[in-house]
Order: sequence, then structure tokens, then C-alpha cells
Amino acid sequence: MTHARQQHIQVVAHRGASEEAPEHTLAAYRKAIEDGADALECDVRLTADGHLVCVHDRRVNRTSNGRGAVSALELADLTALDFGSWKTREAREAWRTRDEEPDWEFRPEDREDTSVLTLERLLELVADAGRRVELAIETKHPTRWAGQVEERLLLLLQRFGLDTPASAAESPVRVMSFSARSLHRVRAASPTLPTVYLMQFVSPRLRDGRLPAGVRIAGPSIRLVRNHPAYVERWKRAGHQVHVWTVNEPEDVELCAGLGVDALITNRPRAVLSQLDR
Repeated sequence: MTHARQQHIQVVAHRGASEEAPEHTLAAYRKAIEDGADALECDVRLTADGHLVCVHDRRVNRTSNGRGAVSALELADLTALDFGSWKTREAREAWRTRDEEPDWEFRPEDREDTSVLTLERLLELVADAGRRVELAIETKHPTRWAGQVEERLLLLLQRFGLDTPASAAESPVRVMSFSARSLHRVRAASPTLPTVYLMQFVSPRLRDGRLPAGVRIAGPSIRLVRNHPAYVERWKRAGHQVHVWTVNEPEDVELCAGLGVDALITNRPRAVLSQLDR
């Protein structure tokens, strides 16, 4: 890989350093910042009482010891759950099947490390990082709260002075979604906030490199990039950036670097930074 290419690739920690710590927990994001990630990625959902929390799935069953839909639970209900222990069990199981002892084990420092993480707390963590750490926030749709998700998100960003950057290039925050409507709501309210259109496939009307109106960043999956690398060139030619998810394998990092993508979203920020000689 050429050094010219490497320095332009932003390394984004997917749900934090989620290979090593439970996804979307404070522990995972602290680890990602320690590991040197340029940016953090998170998914946001709205609780029944109007708080934005960092949870990927519609339900909490997979990543906590509780059950139910995030949108039907209040923040107090979610705070009572453990969002960390499953990761320790999963890691132990994986090593047991290989007849080896783990060379690391996730051990939460305190309750906060494995509690549900609010977007507000994550914004505080980023503000206190002591260096520029960007944030890529994905709005999850469909949801019963529809446009309220974007409304609450922009109000929260406003409290941190992040809702109206002077320009997209200067903004430390970007909003991502598979929903073009969600991105449209964000742009209508905050035209300078950068938006990313996430894709698992490319619809016929966008195959010439176009993105939904006003969106300047393409967010393809690594599978899409593997199967159709020519799309990257089309997006670049159209003046768009390309942020690829979720890039964990060394050969995929190599592929993306060779194609000149702008950002790699990965569960393994430390390993990817190392591969890029950073």
C-alpha cells in the first residue's frame, strides 16, 4: 500500500472496538479511542420515553440479558440490563472450541462499562477524548418513532454545538442511514451536516454513481465492493466519498485501499491501523 493512500483512509470503529469488547458499550468506545481510531460508529434508537440509545437490533435480546423492543422500553428499564456479559461468554466459548486459553479477556471496570449507552454519554466521551475523534451516527429504520429519531438527534447535537458545522468537511459528526427519507430530514434541518447513504445493493437508478439528492458520501457494504469494485470509481468520479462497512479481513482492507476509499468501518480498529502502517 502506498503511503499517499494510507493517510487518506479514515479508520472508523464499528460499534466501538467491538471485536474485543461488547458492542456499543462505553468499554468498546474507550478501547477504540485508546487504539487510535479516527472515528467511532454507532447505531441509535429511541426509547419509549424519548432517549437516544446506542443499540443495533430492534430488540435487546441478542446483546443483553433482557428481552423486548428498544422502542417499547424506557431508559430506566434498559439501564437495569447487562449489555456486557454475553461477550465474555462468547469469547470463552470460541477459545474452548479451539482448545486454547484466551490471550485477553473482557473485564468490565465498572457497571457503566456494560450498561446501555446513551448517545449523550457517547458525545461526552468524544468531547473528553483529548484529540479529534469523529462520530458516524446511524439512524435505524423503520421504527415506530419515524421522524422523531432525527428530531431528537438534531436537538442533542445542537446541545453539543454540532448541528450546524461551517461546512461538511469541518464537521466531526456525520449521519448515516439506509433510509433516504431519514437523510432528507437531516439535510432539511441541518444542510451542512454530512450524510452517508448506506447500501447493501445499488438500485438501478443509482448505478451511474449518483446518490440521493444532497448526499455526498456512499456507504456500501464490503460484499458490494467485492462484487462490484467499479462502483467505487463511479462514486469517486461523481465527486462522492466512499465509506465501506464492515471491513475486518486483511485482504478486504487491501482491496479498499487499492480502490482509494475514504473510510473503513471495522470491528478491529487497532489491527486495521497496524495494517495501514499507522
